[in-house]
Amino acid sequence: METTIALRLPRDAASVPLVRQMLEVTLRSLGVEQQVRDDIELMLTEACSNVIKHADPSDCYRVSAALFDHMCIIKVVDAGGGFDPRAIVEPEPIADHGRGLQIMRALADDIRFTNRAQKGAVVCLEKRLRYVPGAAGPHLMSMPA
Repeated sequence: METTIALRLPRDAASVPLVRQMLEVTLRSLGVEQQVRDDIELMLTEACSNVIKHADPSDCYRVSAALFDHMCIIKVVDAGGGFDPRAIVEPEPIADHGRGLQIMRALADDIRFTNRAQKGAVVCLEKRLRYVPGAAGPHLMSMPA
């Protein structure tokens, strides 16, 4: 079984808590461990915040989260011109801002950046799921569709 949440959101800071809460409720209902939920919440927050702060002007962006078996795959898609993650200068350790990519890289099991000509950028974050003992998630997510 696969569970997918897909949202088209206004490019506004108020959209970040909405998508974060929707994913949190789903993960908690399946019995995903608190630490994994916290990591996913922070990765998602950073990816969405980067779109709101840095992407080219547009009215909206898209977020999708696919859950299957022991994996969560999040995609955040904007309508901007994209960016080269290798060209981002690492912030000083005491910097107040600019550590979003570092945070996402530290928490994700895999991260990919894709730039699509005139169609925006995609940030894809993958995180392995761990469940609390007795959780329904492993049983539900391993059922055939």
